Amino acid sequence: MIKFLMNAHKNSQMQEPRPLVIVNFKTYREATGSNSVKLAKACEAAAKKVKGKAKIAVAVQATDVSRVASAVDTKLISVFAQHIDANGQGKSTGFVTAEAVKEAGAVGTLLNHAEHKITDIAKRIEIAKNAGLIVVVCAANLAEAKSAAAMTLPPDYIAVEPPELIGGKVSVSKAKPELIADAVAEIKKANSRIAVLCGAGIGSSEDVRKALELGTEGVLLASSVVLAREPESALAELIKGI
Repeated sequence: MIKFLMNAHKNSQMQEPRPLVIVNFKTYREATGSNSVKLAKACEAAAKKVKGKAKIAVAVQATDVSRVASAVDTKLISVFAQHIDANGQGKSTGFVTAEAVKEAGAVGTLLNHAEHKITDIAKRIEIAKNAGLIVVVCAANLAEAKSAAAMTLPPDYIAVEPPELIGGKVSVSKAKPELIADAVAEIKKANSRIAVLCGAGIGSSEDVRKALELGTEGVLLASSVVLAREPESALAELIKGI
């Protein structure tokens, strides 16, 4: 699965890659423990419905990586960790290592989400990539996006997510389209190989469609699927915007 995702943007000059949709499970009760498997299976069912229209990933808590990766068809659903720490393997306690989540079945990780900000992004990118993980760095604004794009060892994806819109009813693609367009331009200018996602308030197929029109290559979303009465239908409906 990791080779599949990486090749999607390595070959972007030769063919149009499928957009990436990441469902962030966060720490919602509806997405924890046995519920994480139930929700991941709903996402898997949605993936079958949309018939390859998008790549779908789920970002789960570290404690749920193994159970989710074991329960889903990883040809349909990629499993990401929500975060890794900068500690390597060895003399440290209570940290989430890149090697541990990779061994548990994760193919990638989020970093620097607005709800879990970090300062040593470059170091964690290096650690994650050395472990063979795909890296999605979240950026709260244009400055953070430009900084991540300019790194010597850049992330595979940069997800632009204004924190004030996260969990809201208005999507970033509608509320701040200029931010997304500017971020896409600046990121691609710095490194054309980085794929750009956007998130915050993405709640409809129209939101997804607008995000792609602004130049992104996918979306990062959460509550619109996690808290939906029927997550499978909610995710399938969102993907209609692709």
